[in-house]
Amino acid sequence: MGALDELIACYESITPDTVSRLAGLYASDAAFKDPFNEVRGQAAIARIFSHMFTQVEAPRFKVVERMESGDAAMLVWEFTFGPAQKRHLIRGATHLRFNARGEVVSHRDYWDAAEELYAKVPVLGWLMAGLRRMLRA
Repeated sequence: MGALDELIACYESITPDTVSRLAGLYASDAAFKDPFNEVRGQAAIARIFSHMFTQVEAPRFKVVERMESGDAAMLVWEFTFGPAQKRHLIRGATHLRFNARGEVVSHRDYWDAAEELYAKVPVLGWLMAGLRRMLRA
């Protein structure tokens, strides 16, 4: 199994007990950035994924597309969370860079927090819809 295949398998099967295994696929000084965090190092990356389990119910990643070129890869994914009767969906992409040992040295998540998350919060959603109407061409 290649480095990217192993990483995808870890993302798609992550549990609180496997966060350290996922973090071990990153270089010791790996950089990680998403709309809410910017950290460096395996321990900090593990804290982000561990924190996810305290903030949302039943989080799940599903990689729906992948592209590789040299030491870089892009993953298109769907992240679902929440109770079975009311799952929430966030779509996004991750840009990855690997070192010669196959460890992730750079992880950058791209997703629209305004559309995918804030718009679903009752009062914020109403404000976001109003802003979109005002700014629409």
